[in-house]
Amino acid sequence: TNDNGAVDAEEAVADNGYASWTGRLLKAAYNYQLSVKDPGAFAHNAKYIIQLLYDSSADLNTQFSTPVDMSALHRIDAGHFAAPEEAFRHWDSEGEVAATCSKCHSATGLPLFLKEAAASNDGVTGVTIAQPVSQGFQCATCHDVSQFPATYAVNEVKFPSGAKLTFGEAAPANVCIECHQGRQSTVSVNAAIGDNEPDTVVEGLSFRNPHYFGAGATLFGTEAKGAYEYDGQTYLGHHAHVDAGQSCVTCHNVHELGVNMELCAACHVGATDPETIRMGTTDYDGDANTTEGMYDEVATMAELLYPAIQKYAEDTIGTPIVYDPNTNPYYFIDSNADGVADPEEINGDNRYATWTPRLLRAAYNYQWVQKDPGAFAHNGKYILQVLYDSLSDIGGDVTTLTRP
Repeated sequence: TNDNGAVDAEEAVADNGYASWTGRLLKAAYNYQLSVKDPGAFAHNAKYIIQLLYDSSADLNTQFSTPVDMSALHRIDAGHFAAPEEAFRHWDSEGEVAATCSKCHSATGLPLFLKEAAASNDGVTGVTIAQPVSQGFQCATCHDVSQFPATYAVNEVKFPSGAKLTFGEAAPANVCIECHQGRQSTVSVNAAIGDNEPDTVVEGLSFRNPHYFGAGATLFGTEAKGAYEYDGQTYLGHHAHVDAGQSCVTCHNVHELGVNMELCAACHVGATDPETIRMGTTDYDGDANTTEGMYDEVATMAELLYPAIQKYAEDTIGTPIVYDPNTNPYYFIDSNADGVADPEEINGDNRYATWTPRLLRAAYNYQWVQKDPGAFAHNGKYILQVLYDSLSDIGGDVTTLTRP
């Protein structure tokens, strides 16, 4: 009653019970009471309680003229442990993670794969079976508990192209690239295309999704051939950082996934943001800016590729195309030809189905760059080569661009 923010003795009486409830306030107050009245909540299910409290605060925040700063708060854990994310929740309705996905989307799939791979004839080809749905990874997903905290000893990793690559014998980062390698490659795209003419719509040809966060394949460049590489062109191999002894586990905090900027700044003096780091003074994207970071060089070239894909689809195939980064299968028919992925167009029944080999190659590479958001750092010049060749092949204007 005195608006001092504290419960005074004379206020804590039933006759003074709060009675001006709104739905929003009731929800938040209920969750606060739930957290208070289970004093062991931190042990019983701490992350669930954190989610409830975070959501309650965020909901109340929408009504404040000066919202509470929640930028330092986290609702969920970082990637590998982010149990509520689609990467782990996708299989809830099925009750198990399918064998084709369990290696990287369950807590127990990778250890099984590595055990079987170690016993295989080639030492790299493991086995996957359906696994229980998990709440993110566990320590034992990547760590050999018998030698904890050591990670599993992996000497080589087989990529979708068939290449066997490594950061070195038993290097911890080899565990990372068991999953961060994509699921398609130049080899599989060529197999799908066959010997069909580049501008012929091929019946049954569909988009080949390279999958997500294929950073390992980007890092190794043409040695992995994760992105689509065009015949007659040469491509860069692994990034120079690899030769300098850098890898996933030196550049990233492997648990919270942040970038180790102190390591970057050892060579890129003064750098505080990886997106501002550039390599040399060549203006690859033709915008006359030779001080912007490699991130912007890659982003601009990708921005040029998408409209070129759309122009080719409309002018050559006769069926306009749009892209939505958040909805599988990502490419859809642009029914009203307005160049925008409208809500009613983004559904499986409207998937783009009139693929030519030329369109598939470019669309695949565009998706590769979208799904490896760190491609500019993992192997920026390789990615620029891939984007340049995609643009050139599909009829985009490359006269102001420079291929590394």
